[in-house]
Parts: sequence; structure tokens; C-alpha cells
Amino acid sequence: MTTRDIKVKKPKAVKATVAKTPKPPKISVKKEKSNKEGGDGKVVLRIRVRAYESKILDSSVKQIMDTAARHDASVVGPVPLPTEIKKYTVNRSPFIYKNTREQFEIRVHKRLIDIINPNTKTIEALTNLSLPSGVDIDVKML
Repeated sequence: MTTRDIKVKKPKAVKATVAKTPKPPKISVKKEKSNKEGGDGKVVLRIRVRAYESKILDSSVKQIMDTAARHDASVVGPVPLPTEIKKYTVNRSPFIYKNTREQFEIRVHKRLIDIINPNTKTIEALTNLSLPSGVDIDVKML
């Protein structure tokens, strides 16, 4: 059998059909009145606290809550937020054992505290608060 005797079948043209997907329904969102526009007139101080170590984070959150409670402010929280995990993979050796890898991770623990209707003494006490190093604080007025 020679190469001339072999017949190659050409594939037939396939017609592609695209299925039409239905459009999702429109969702209407009603915007509630924010605290600044009137409503109940409540002012909320939202504090996000972040740290690498959970023990240091919990002690600083307790310190914030004690300060707020000392100045007669109502406190909601602490609410634990999901822990952010960052993973890094590196080569163990650049030459001989090139295929072996080592993994490292950094965990960032987070807490959320809401202080409702803080007075000026509460805000001043919170700004003068000394917290341990490695604790990051974000404060927002809602």
C-alpha cells in the first residue's frame, strides 16, 4: 500500500448555533435615607481594626470598647470580619532541588466596632488612645 492509495476524508463543515440566554430580570434598589439626611439623626463612628496577631488585636479592641463605655457611648461589636490570608510560594533551592517549593502565609485578622452617637469627649479619648504597634485602625464617620 502506497501513500497514493490512502484516502483522507475531509471533515464536514459544522454549523455552530449559539443558544440565546434569557436576560436577567431588572432589580430595583430603594435607597434609604442616610444618617446625614435626617432619618433618626444617629451618627455612627465605624472603626475597623486590623492586626497580624489575634491576641494583640483582641486586647486593643477591648481597650477601645472600655474607653467608649467609660464615656457613656453605646457600642456595637466587636464583629469579627473574615481573616485575610495571603499565601506565597517560593523555590527552596535555585539549582539542584529546583522542583521543591516552600509555602508561607500571612494572616490579617480584622474586627469592626460601631460607636453610636459619640460625644466630643468620646472622640477625643479615642484619638488619645495608645495602642500597641502592629495594629492598624481605620475610622469613618457615617
